[in-house]
Parts: sequence; structure tokens; C-alpha cells
Amino acid sequence: MTRPDAAPQAKARLERFLAEGQHGDMAWMERTAAQRGEPRALWSQVRSIIMIGLNYGNAGDPLAILRRRDHGAISVYARGDDYHDVIKPRLKTIARWLLAQAGGDVKVFVDTAAVMEKPLAQAAGLGWQGKHTNLVSRQLGSWLFLGAIFTTLDLPPDSPEADHCGSCRACLDICPTAAFPEPYRLDARRCISYLTIEHKGPIPRELRSLMGNRIFGCDDCLAVCPWNKYAQVAHEAKLAAREALEAPRLADLARLDDAAFRALFAKSPVKRAGRDRFVRNVLTAIGNSDDPALAGEAERLLTDASALVRGAAIWALGQLDHGRLREIAEMRRAVDGDPMVEAEWLAALDEAAQAPTVS
Repeated sequence: MTRPDAAPQAKARLERFLAEGQHGDMAWMERTAAQRGEPRALWSQVRSIIMIGLNYGNAGDPLAILRRRDHGAISVYARGDDYHDVIKPRLKTIARWLLAQAGGDVKVFVDTAAVMEKPLAQAAGLGWQGKHTNLVSRQLGSWLFLGAIFTTLDLPPDSPEADHCGSCRACLDICPTAAFPEPYRLDARRCISYLTIEHKGPIPRELRSLMGNRIFGCDDCLAVCPWNKYAQVAHEAKLAAREALEAPRLADLARLDDAAFRALFAKSPVKRAGRDRFVRNVLTAIGNSDDPALAGEAERLLTDASALVRGAAIWALGQLDHGRLREIAEMRRAVDGDPMVEAEWLAALDEAAQAPTVS
């Protein structure tokens, strides 16, 4: 439990993050900055905040999938049911109990509202923001869902948690795209989670080859946190991964149309990315697969209805088969006409021209 004004430094940090443009195209962060920096701006009557954490880690090695380059790596949190649907009913149960016991009024929030959960959770003593900017708990580790209950009750606050990262740099050093300009600071524009989930346009060319087969989110910085070995993991049915999302084949994912995408990811966080962005991610993974057998999947998607997908397909095909890319370039470019796709053709052909010829 904590007070609404218990994390005054959060507002200044958010302002710096936004001023430096490190939020990328998450414009909603700018629109809600005033509320994020001051919980009372979200609800003027709030007097106390209860922060709740739930460990969602699994028993296996979450990074093992990265070695299976013809399969897609979906972040652990997104392999099961949507966490909003799992956490919110639990918060409401606690909130109803609180109302029955002590009265007052309450509001519950899970990620979608303008609440800075992590600074508030640290102020409440639930954990601390690690060098990867995520919350870390000595009891629950680094795999945490967070929820908040705002109440008009005046509850006794808990003491804030101290930082226990010490000299450890594991989360910083493992980041594939160097998304941390310094400890405790994230540049979302380089973060694979942002790029595969929030980013709406083409993946920046300089980052594509660094993404490997990560097609939705990235677990690297969470997985290496040494505090995970102390975590009390609850393997609950509602948090269990769906078998179909554990290690899906890239070839199968590349063939998803909108209806098949919605069916596969029903009640999953992945559905919010939409089919086109998701297939863009799949094509990036195909380009990184080093598997010539997947070149045909990329070529097939050169005629997709989505310009975003067609552009990603050009890059993927170029990575796997320069010769085939050059063979079909003139015909495909002539019938496309989209400026974004044309830019991809020019860049891919330039790269192909510089590639060594294999005889």
C-alpha cells in the first residue's frame, strides 16, 4: 500500500522520456502524461493505492526457443490468456472485500489506464525498478504482472523497497538491440517488445537482423535476472501457455489471413497487434532464419494486400535468396506502386548488388 504522491520522481522521468522521443509512436503516452505523473489527476478522490503483483514465469528456459530459428518466439506473458482478463477479476474480488470490510470507494486498473504502476509498486514495497526498468521483487522475481486498486480509504502505507540490483548488468548486456542507453533508462524505439507490438510502420532496417525469431515481445532482459531463482512461481491453469503458442512454425504463421489470425489468437494479447503487424514480425524472423525453404513464404507475400507485409516480404526474401529477388524485382515493382514498398525494393536490391556471388 502507498500514497498517491509517494513517487514524485516518476513525473520528471516521464517528462524526460517523452522530451527525448524515446516513446516512439506511442502518442497515447503524451496525451495522458499529466495523469500518469499525478494519480490524483486520474481520480481526485484517491487517498491510498494498493499495488498487487502476480508472477507469470514458467518452469522452462524461456530463451531456448531462440535457437529454433524456423519457429517464432512469443513472449512468455502472451502465450496464454490475455493478462488483463486474468488479473482484473482478481482485483475486483479484493476490491469488493475491501468495500465490505471498510467501506469507501474504489477503482481498479490493469495496465490500460494512465497509471505508472512500476514507480507506485516500488513506493508500496512490492519491489524495485531494476536496471531494465521493469519491476523486480525479492520474492516474485522479474516476471510480474501488476495491478492497482485506488481507494478513498486512508490506509497505512508500506515502506518503499530498496534497489537490490547491485553491480549486476545481466539485463543490460543481453539486450539484442542495445535498447538501454544507460542503467534504469529504456529507449523504446530500440526495444523489440515495442517494435513487435506498438510500432506501426516498417521495422527499422538496422534493427531487423538483431531481432532473430522474436515475433511478439522479448524476454531476454527478464529471463536473465538473478532474482528469478528466488521467485515463488504459481503454475495456474489460467496463466498456462497454450501449446499452439509455445513454438509455432514460421511457415504456418506466414500463411495466416485475418480470420485465421483472429482465431489463433482469440483471448490472447497478441490479437491487439493485428494480423498485418504480426505477419510483418514473422517475415522479419523468416529473413533471420537462414532457412532457404522459407524463401517461398516470403515470395508469396510479395502480393499481400498489406503494403506493410509486402515491404517486410521483400526484405525477408532478400536475406534468403538474393538471386530470386533480382529475378522478380522488375515485374513486382511495376505492379505495386506503393512508396513504402518501392523504398524497400530499392534498399533490398542495393543490398543484393553488394552481396558476394556464390558459384
